[in-house]
Amino acid sequence: MKVSILSVGKVRQSFVRDGEQEYLKRLRAAFPLELIELGLDTPESLGQSEAQEREAKELLKKLETFDCVVALDERGKTLSSPQFADFLQKRMNSGVRSLAFVIGGAFGFSEKVRQRADHVLSLSALTFPHQLTRLILVEQVYRAHTLMRGISYHK
Repeated sequence: MKVSILSVGKVRQSFVRDGEQEYLKRLRAAFPLELIELGLDTPESLGQSEAQEREAKELLKKLETFDCVVALDERGKTLSSPQFADFLQKRMNSGVRSLAFVIGGAFGFSEKVRQRADHVLSLSALTFPHQLTRLILVEQVYRAHTLMRGISYHK
């Protein structure tokens, strides 16, 4: 199963990129994971709904019809790390060929993105900048991989 993470905006902090690269390196051999950055910088002149619509248009363009889409949203369902590993395992066992996690911009998602999503998950009740959300998600995919394979990492 191919896993991709689509995020609005660019990651500018080197410590975030370094962290992502570390987990991607650990995953590379066993779990194909692709980071897709939609380099959309939202102008201050755009209001919330206009920014959401602009971001939705770009996000939806990148998704394939066969993608199982997981929107990350603070109002989504919260899973523990073992539950997240089980979530991924069930998608793999069911024959899903492509799982796409989407991370919205500062204003969150438009309703169009929510309607396209097959699942809406939350990484936390806290709000994170999209850059850190990406890093946390990549780490959680790695953690899920170790749980599924019985590799000692999760405590």
